[in-house]
Amino acid sequence: MNVQSRPLHSGNPLSVSDSEWQVRLELAAAHRIMAHFGFTDLAHNHCCVRVPDEPDAFLIKAADSFFEEVTASNLVKYDFDGNPRQEGAAKLRGGGLIIHAGLMAARPDINATLHSHTAAIMGVASQRHGLLPINQHAMHFIGKVAYHDFGGFEFDIRQRAPLIQDLGDKNIALLRNHGSLICGKSIGAIVVSHHQLETACQGQIAALAGGAADFILIGDESQAYALGQMKTTQSGRDDGGKDWKGLLRMADRLYPDYKN
Repeated sequence: MNVQSRPLHSGNPLSVSDSEWQVRLELAAAHRIMAHFGFTDLAHNHCCVRVPDEPDAFLIKAADSFFEEVTASNLVKYDFDGNPRQEGAAKLRGGGLIIHAGLMAARPDINATLHSHTAAIMGVASQRHGLLPINQHAMHFIGKVAYHDFGGFEFDIRQRAPLIQDLGDKNIALLRNHGSLICGKSIGAIVVSHHQLETACQGQIAALAGGAADFILIGDESQAYALGQMKTTQSGRDDGGKDWKGLLRMADRLYPDYKN
């Protein structure tokens, strides 16, 4: 599992392994970063990570916590059936169980998941054509986006299988009339990918605001060239690269209590 190589120095107040405490720190920082940029929906949505030395368990925020309230020690550990692996926690239900636990159980290659409801992403997910090759940020997602039709709120276990099937072997999904799902090998990777997707969707909404005749799509040849460029410049980016390191520095400066 890809854990941020820069140590996040903070004492470990829990009886957990050093590797678990490290991802707790990163996951708490991710919540604060998402809140900072406004990528939140009150107490809803989740950003989760597989526990490095317990691959059949993952960490998630408490159901009633806002992203801005998450700390390394108040994250909760569950197995993929929703059973808590720490005292005092209730059985997991809702999106945490249906989406996040389900995906990690079905896809051993996924270590981190992020689900959001931003206005721009919901807007593009609700457009018939989905994400267009309309700006350079969208180039990160050409051929990489799955689509999943809305079938109601994710309260029922029967909603898990269709989502897993529609995602297939991809790591990015636009959930029609709903939001986004970002999966990856590390917390840094999913946070950076989400930021890129949000920017791409904001740009698309802005471009389409002028009407169907007033926008220009990136041509096929330029798309192929851009994809080739990214293959050479994004090697080793499964950890979020320089952007994630910078975001961690920002969290250290602005929200140091995430390490509690």
